[in-house]
Amino acid sequence: MYVSRLSALPVFFSLLLCGIAALYPIHADVYKYIDGNGHIYYTDKPKHSGYRLILKSRKEWRESRIDYRSMERNRQRFAITIATVARSHGLPEGLIHAVITAESAYDPDAVSRAGAVGLMQLMPDTARRYGVTDRHDPAANLAGGTRYLKDLLERFDNDLELALAGYNAGENAVEKYGNQIPPFTETQTYVRKVIKLYEQYPGESASDA
Repeated sequence: MYVSRLSALPVFFSLLLCGIAALYPIHADVYKYIDGNGHIYYTDKPKHSGYRLILKSRKEWRESRIDYRSMERNRQRFAITIATVARSHGLPEGLIHAVITAESAYDPDAVSRAGAVGLMQLMPDTARRYGVTDRHDPAANLAGGTRYLKDLLERFDNDLELALAGYNAGENAVEKYGNQIPPFTETQTYVRKVIKLYEQYPGESASDA
C-alpha cells in the first residue's frame, strides 16, 4: 500500500475505508497521520510513532503486553550489557536506562502497534540503518538504539530534548518544525517522561548528556 497525502475530503475517505472494510477482508493494518499543516497520510507501514491505527487487518495480530512485574528482574538482567553499550558510545548509562524504561519497561519482546520491537523499540527502517538483523536480540537491539540516540544527539548539537523528540517522532519531524519538539502530544509527553526518568537515575542528571 502506498502513502497518500490528502488535504481535502478526509471524512469521505475515512467512511470509504470503513465501507471497504465491511465488504472485503483487510490484509494489512491501516494507519493515519495528520501533519502540522493538516495534511492527512494513510499507510500500512508507518515510519514514525505519529501514525494512529484506524483499521485493523483481520489476520491474527497480537501486540505484546509490557509485563511490569518483570521490569526489575529484566533491568538487572540487562544492566551489564546496557553499561557496556553506553560506555562504548560515550553516553550516560542513566540515559539509556531512561529510554528503555519509557520505551519497553525492559521487556525484550515488547512490540508496539506501529511495529517497533524490543528493549529500545526499533522500527524496521532504523534496524536496517544500523545493521540490526534481529530486533528481538536484546544485545543487537540495545546497540542499534544506542547508536541511533548518539547520532541524534550529534545531529542536534547535544540538545537532549530534540534528540529524544527525534527518537520518538523521527529526526525529519524535528527538522520540519524548525528544530523544535514537534507539536505531537505523544512526542511532547515522551520527552518529558524520559528526562524525568533520567533525572531520577542515581548519580546522573539530564545535564550529563
